[in-house]
Amino acid sequence: MHKIAEWPQIDFDTFHSEIVPANKPALIRSLVGDWPAVVNSRGSSAATCEYLQRLDIGTPVYTIAAPPSAGGRFFYSDDLTGVNFKRGQIALAQVLAQLLAQDSETEVHTIAVQALPVREALPEFERENAMAFVDASVPPTMWIGNRGRVAPHYDVHKNLACVVAGRRKFTLFPPDQIANLYPGPILGAPGGVPISMVDIWNPDLDAFPRYAEAADAAQEAILEPGDALYIPSLWWHAVAALESINVLVNYWWGGIGASGISPNDTLLHGMLAIAGLDDSQRQAWHDFFEYYVFGTGEGPNAHLPSGINDIVT
Repeated sequence: MHKIAEWPQIDFDTFHSEIVPANKPALIRSLVGDWPAVVNSRGSSAATCEYLQRLDIGTPVYTIAAPPSAGGRFFYSDDLTGVNFKRGQIALAQVLAQLLAQDSETEVHTIAVQALPVREALPEFERENAMAFVDASVPPTMWIGNRGRVAPHYDVHKNLACVVAGRRKFTLFPPDQIANLYPGPILGAPGGVPISMVDIWNPDLDAFPRYAEAADAAQEAILEPGDALYIPSLWWHAVAALESINVLVNYWWGGIGASGISPNDTLLHGMLAIAGLDDSQRQAWHDFFEYYVFGTGEGPNAHLPSGINDIVT
């Protein structure tokens, strides 16, 4: 297990000319340490909730809750056909009240508000807590909850995650470790993408022996309020929220080219269309993909007259 590389205070140019092109995780301490939301959160859990309640306009938010028996781990159901938690659209004020009510209890439901669209639910948050490192068109997304653990999963987009309240431990794995993370079923996956079957906080190496290799390649860090983490596209990441009330705001951008077609959708179509073919056909399609998509030679248009407007450039 390696530490995620830390960067000191940086500017916009450094972020986009050095950190993002490197395609590696980067921990930026105190990037949003001067946000009013962060400054306010250092007071108490109650202060954190009061700040959010002041900005809340009453929009129901997507919330999940797992029973105490789940041990804080959001995961598949035992038969892998569903999930081990309940979902619902709930008023944010109700969620915050429940989190505060459980603040001093030992056996609690694990609660998480996921992917809250800030511009819709807390429209004043962005004005008070501006992010200068991403384009203004990129909307912020908020995550609120108590001590929960999310299994390794990936995002198609680039991700800048900023801790507002509480602490979070991130464990990241490069994309090439996918086989060593033992992805679970795609259908019924908790967040829409497959998650690792391995409980990385208590790994069973008898059941998942290749995880030892993934653990060797992993990078981790604990983020304090005000810290930010850049997560490149397709890097697997597990997240453990460490306090009774935690708030994170993230920004997703990129990951889809000028075509507007999602590479993740293309992957799913490929699995449905190609994976079930016989060996010779799959190898032939492998060769076609290598030539048209992944080839490193002259390129499929190199022999064509200049100015030809073909699908491949």
